[in-house]
Amino acid sequence: MRLIVAITGASGVIYGKRFLEVAKEKNFEVHLIVSDAADKVANYELGDVNWSVLASKLYSPDNLAAPLASGSFKVNAMVIVPSSMKTIGAIASGYCSDLVSRAADVQLKEGRRLIVVPRETPLHVIHLENMAKLSRMGVTVLPAMPGFYHEPKTIEDLVDFVVGKILDQLEIPHELFRRWGTRSPASTPSLND
Repeated sequence: MRLIVAITGASGVIYGKRFLEVAKEKNFEVHLIVSDAADKVANYELGDVNWSVLASKLYSPDNLAAPLASGSFKVNAMVIVPSSMKTIGAIASGYCSDLVSRAADVQLKEGRRLIVVPRETPLHVIHLENMAKLSRMGVTVLPAMPGFYHEPKTIEDLVDFVVGKILDQLEIPHELFRRWGTRSPASTPSLND
């Protein structure tokens, strides 16, 4: 599988890093863009991250001449994880000021799969309208909202839930979390409790 992955300046860079680790384990060809703001957030949240070892190719967000900026560059999908509201707003309005927004615009014009993983709370009406607009355009809006039915014990379990949901959208088999209904009936709480 050949993917474009973008990491933008929202909190939750751990989701993007973990997605890249899983993609590497699965031998995906990953073309990575890390925004300047994402790099700053990563340094704050995770320390120094060597992005180049997690991707097949790393691109500068300012490189609008990169192959990813053209529809002739074939990929299976693009994932923006996490996606800042600035990035979502740019994509929703067709404002292609950097390689992330341009590559996403290319996915839309070529009718290819685009998944955005917003990580922001609370949301105001402009955020909601921009995400609704993207959804109407065929974009998968997959907020970083982990479930708890798989009984997570660690932060990594919560992160893997969201990464697993991204893989589900890409139709990639995984075992990053236990699916609903796979516990024994004796340990499953009743919805009437």
